[in-house]
Amino acid sequence: MTTKADGVAELKALAGRDLGSSDWLEITQERIDTFADATGDHQWIHVNPEEAAAGPFGATIAHGYLTLSLVIPLFTELLEIGGVSMSVNYGLGKVRFPSPVPVGSRIRLTGKVGSVVEVSGGGVQMELDFAVERDGSDKPACVGQALYRHYP
Repeated sequence: MTTKADGVAELKALAGRDLGSSDWLEITQERIDTFADATGDHQWIHVNPEEAAAGPFGATIAHGYLTLSLVIPLFTELLEIGGVSMSVNYGLGKVRFPSPVPVGSRIRLTGKVGSVVEVSGGGVQMELDFAVERDGSDKPACVGQALYRHYP
């Protein structure tokens, strides 16, 4: 279920709150190839299914930064923010990729709001502690902290 917050005051009240999990998203070869084209990273482990089948993971794997980039659309399933004029990504902290995401895997985002502090301009900076989980894996695919700024 999506948590909803209307304005910076309600965002402040979310500090420490577990936001649950997003829906599962399947990672397709088409998505991996599109990301490779966008970034110029065409390493065989990502884009060559035949060669990757004989590699260490038995299939192509998603780029770590592809997995990280999916935090943004998956986060919109966890928290719906209204009553602000602008929200921006402010940065990341402690990002790690503990396990690969083979093609055909399903991933989802879990998140917990850390601190929510006031910043200049009447806004707030919200810290999100997140994990991208892979269905059937004991290890997350990506963990870290995302910082977002929201302004009235």
